[in-house]
Parts: sequence; structure tokens; C-alpha cells
Amino acid sequence: MSTVAKHETEIIAPAGVPWIDIIREFDATPDRVFRAHVDPALFAQWIGPRDLSFKLGEWDARTGGRWAYSSGRGEDVFSFYGSFHEIRENERIVQTFTYAGVPDAVALEIARFEALPGGRTRLVNRSIGSSVEERDSMVASGMESGIIEGYQQLDELLNQE
Repeated sequence: MSTVAKHETEIIAPAGVPWIDIIREFDATPDRVFRAHVDPALFAQWIGPRDLSFKLGEWDARTGGRWAYSSGRGEDVFSFYGSFHEIRENERIVQTFTYAGVPDAVALEIARFEALPGGRTRLVNRSIGSSVEERDSMVASGMESGIIEGYQQLDELLNQE
């Protein structure tokens, strides 16, 4: 079931720099939004576009842990993997992100969970690539629609709890 998002997802990709900022507010406390990012059963319910299948391969959400998953449609399956550099409960997740199809293009992702008045959360995720070209390729891949749809699904999940 799809609902209209109460909050817009802001994706900022300034020219000439190798990073992207993704900013989104949620009507849920930081501990709930954080849990949806580290609990594998919850994460699997909201990540990515609705029309793609999702398969979690590995998930060890702790400082020094690793993760891997794939998503796709039919024979078009895309695999991703990385490591959790730092997990700071309800505050911050620092991890690497690699698309298996381009293993040399590793991004560093830093997610901050900021408490807002009224039990709300602002999630600020900075994804840093190794070059502007790498970042531009990620933007051109269609990642924006997957992020927006994933956060809409996260809204729905948080509203169910």
C-alpha cells in the first residue's frame, strides 16, 4: 500500500564535489528510525523501490561488522556490500557502500539521526565517493527514485509500529 509522503526527500549533489547529501524528516523518534536501519528484519521491509525483490545476504550491524544484499527484477539482480565502520546507537552510522558491478567505486556513508521537537527525526546521510565522476555516475544510475521510494516505505513502516 502506497501513501503520500508527509516529508520530502532532499538530495543535494553540488557540481564539482564527490559527495551527495540526502536529507529526510520522519515523524518518529531517533531510536525508532535508527532501529529501522540496523535491525535486518526492519531494514528489509523498506530499502529500495517497491518493484524490486530484496535478499539479505549478510547483516552484522555493529562497529566492525559487515553487510551484503541484492535486489532486482527477474534476471537483473544487483548486489551491494560493505562494512560498518561505526555504529553509535540512535546517533550515527558510518559504513562503506559498494555496488558489486563496480567494486572499485567504494562510497563512505555517514548517517546522522538528529532529534527534532515533537518526537521527530531528521536523517542526514552524506555519501562520499572517491571522485566527482564516481559520484555523478551514482546520481545518473537512477538512485534518486529508489531512495525516495525507500523512505516512503520507511514512513509507512514507522507508522505501523
